[in-house]
Amino acid sequence: MKILVIHGPNLNLLGKREKTFYGGKLLTEIDSLLQEQAKTSGIELLVFQSNHEGSIIDFLQNASPDASGIIINPGALTHYGLSLRDALSDTNLPIIEVHLSNIYAREEWRHKSVIAPIALGQISGLGWRGYLLALQALSEIMRDKE
Repeated sequence: MKILVIHGPNLNLLGKREKTFYGGKLLTEIDSLLQEQAKTSGIELLVFQSNHEGSIIDFLQNASPDASGIIINPGALTHYGLSLRDALSDTNLPIIEVHLSNIYAREEWRHKSVIAPIALGQISGLGWRGYLLALQALSEIMRDKE
């Protein structure tokens, strides 16, 4: 089982920006925790981060044919990334959307996700733990289908 983990714009700055919303862990630390959990579950992770919507779409189009599911934190693309939404939908893979902060407790413009309608679910506001919960949930959902 291979799961794609996608980090959108500005997530490369985790641990350095707005720690009150996003916490103090670096993206590399979150990725390491994910890789540890995946290894113990026999899951292969392919992790990607970009600040460019087109690069994320290229990654999806290239990597999704060999994948079983997707975990994505689209960052600000959550609210307006329609081409990303279409590329995700075109994969026909199960998707879990993750947000470190509670997007519903923040500015009103953050409350709308164009990704949520095509996702199995959304985890919001649990910090870096949301990624681990998404990996656990997605792997269990996919195993239940087998």
